[in-house]
Amino acid sequence: MAETLELSLQGTLKKIFGFEKFKGNQEKIINSLLDGTDTFVIMPTGGGKSLCYQLPAIISEGTAIIVSPLIALMKNQVDAIRGFSNETGIAHFLNSSLNKADITQVKKDVLAGKTKLLYVAPETLTKEDNIKFFTEFNVSFFAIDEAHCISEWGHDFRPEYRRLRPIIDKVGKRMKKNIPVIALTATATPKVQLDIQKNLGMQDARLFKSSFNRGNLYYDIRPKNNVTKEIIKYVKQNAGKSGIVYCLSRKKVEEIAELLKVNGVKAAPYHAGMDAKERAKVQDGFLMEDISVIVATIAFGMGIDKPDVRFVVHHDIPKSLESYYQETGRAGRDGGEGNCVTFYSYDDIVKLEKFLKGKPVAEVEIGKALLNETVSFAETTACRRTFLLHYFGEDFDEKKCDTMCDNCRHPKQKVEGKADVALAIEAVLAVKEKHKTKDVINALMGLLTSTGKTYKHNDLEVFGEGCTDDKDDRYWSAVFRQALVNGLLTKDIENYGLLKVSDKGKAYLKKPYSIMISRDHDYDDTEGDDAIVASVGKGAGALDQALFNMLKAEVKKLSTKHKLPPYAVFSDPSLEEMSIQYPTTIEELTRITGVGQGKATKFGASIVALIKKHVEENEIDRPMDMLIKSVANKTSNKIYIIQNVDRRINLESIAKSKLLSFEDLLREMETIVFSGTKLNIRYYLDEIMDIEKQDEAIEYFRESENDSIDAALKELGGDDFTEEEIRLMRIRFFSEYAN
Repeated sequence: MAETLELSLQGTLKKIFGFEKFKGNQEKIINSLLDGTDTFVIMPTGGGKSLCYQLPAIISEGTAIIVSPLIALMKNQVDAIRGFSNETGIAHFLNSSLNKADITQVKKDVLAGKTKLLYVAPETLTKEDNIKFFTEFNVSFFAIDEAHCISEWGHDFRPEYRRLRPIIDKVGKRMKKNIPVIALTATATPKVQLDIQKNLGMQDARLFKSSFNRGNLYYDIRPKNNVTKEIIKYVKQNAGKSGIVYCLSRKKVEEIAELLKVNGVKAAPYHAGMDAKERAKVQDGFLMEDISVIVATIAFGMGIDKPDVRFVVHHDIPKSLESYYQETGRAGRDGGEGNCVTFYSYDDIVKLEKFLKGKPVAEVEIGKALLNETVSFAETTACRRTFLLHYFGEDFDEKKCDTMCDNCRHPKQKVEGKADVALAIEAVLAVKEKHKTKDVINALMGLLTSTGKTYKHNDLEVFGEGCTDDKDDRYWSAVFRQALVNGLLTKDIENYGLLKVSDKGKAYLKKPYSIMISRDHDYDDTEGDDAIVASVGKGAGALDQALFNMLKAEVKKLSTKHKLPPYAVFSDPSLEEMSIQYPTTIEELTRITGVGQGKATKFGASIVALIKKHVEENEIDRPMDMLIKSVANKTSNKIYIIQNVDRRINLESIAKSKLLSFEDLLREMETIVFSGTKLNIRYYLDEIMDIEKQDEAIEYFRESENDSIDAALKELGGDDFTEEEIRLMRIRFFSEYAN
């Protein structure tokens, strides 16, 4: 019988899934489940968790019920299984995205015995009519995917998961059989692991825990400076590769997706605010490689099972290390290249803490404890892989990291920390193991906080012992972190991270040994956010005076040829920016402030040819910023103005409808035409001004050396023209002659 089963397993593995052999503990896990034993699987993303329930479901009698919190993941996995087996009815999902006809078809296939895997959302599982339906067919087993959702200490707690065990028992009771359960997760700290087993009633389950180490992933934390530009540069440097960019807000998702698109990247947004059909379309496009980069919210689980994602970029730091591990785990699932780049600023932590306001006290404390671990990971200069694996209860020798994290690839100078580690342990004992790291550091630094006053830390011998010129709080944070990683200290997670001294730590005090320390990274000067909404202006680099002089001369030639003043061809600010950014194509020229498509096409050929020649002759390295396109800063007001001028709407009416003063409207119109867009306002001018008067103003601007309003008023006469009229005529002049 065992031999037959083994043949069945190997045959199904090859026939349905196309694999020659099992990976890691897969075969043992499957056999455990087939024996009818409750089974608990902790396996990192990319380790092959899905196969552990998919294969036994296919060879077992009846239908397996798979509980999954992600509608997108259900669809993805159902499509994959149908593709493997070439049978539509073999797998179905039952969730809120289906209409009545779809639900009827699903139930029909299940009751007919066609369906081997039925994916359900936890909310679907808890409905009474569905519970009744589950007793009408033979349930082979329950699989609880993303099992960490059951734990308050998990990074994605779902209250509905707490109701699963009673429902499983209810279905089993009605069917008069003991239905085995397999729970699976990619991220579980020791605390979360115990929580899952307790809440699912699986204390006696067989546990299979694989290493959390993903050796092919490179972990890199970068300061959050000019983050949007940096992300665009990074994606363009990895052109043709599949990647995911995570952001904290939907607005930022939309913005970065749009910026990537205008920079030639096949990108698309993906978040919970989009309708299900649109999300499905984006997901399919990513899988079929019509889309290279997905930009998604951190809060929205993507559920995209794509093995060749080559990079995962975090615009914002995740709210926990579990989230970070799971999201970065989407990279390199095929064992190939996987780069994980996160942009970090402490401002992001402050934002995430604000999200906790108004929640129950226990939830706030848990959230803050998880955030503190994230801060520690981001700011540490120690091996990130060692830190991450230690967090998940796994020992790892940092020498094996082999430069696969930024800290190991670019190590900071370290100092001997033997005495300071011992002092840190003594301080934890001195405060009677009743405080968090920050409170102990404050005591060592001699900082008397409200907590310190309450517990009289200033009376302790260790108070102020760590306060020296060369040791600040970042140094002591690194000391405590090393003590934790080396197992000398532990954190009591049940009590929100209070420090405890381990037996190993007590032994260390008796016989200290060398532990090298390097001060944590300082991200205090990072900026929380930025946006590219206009081409880069002055100050991006040093102005090339020689090029500027040549451009001025070329513009003078163009102005003579077209019988226009030089400023109407290209203004000095535009020429200055060209002398910094070196645009060498018409397309790049349109990214210069004040140069629209029309102006670039009309006057740009000789300009870009001149710049290109100058760059080549002088072997100039152009700034990368020039290669990043920007999204035109077309506010709703500007778009409205352009559209309504085209419709010949009275300007006063346009201003009134947008609650603008006429002065504000003029300013908006000037911005539009100075950027190279035409505004044909002749229809309005003809109503308020004689043709002869208009001709006089046009002639003045054609012959003037500059477009100064003051100079125009002085020349044309304040009695004949108002400032408002001159500004309107300047708008007409730029639109008709310069743009």
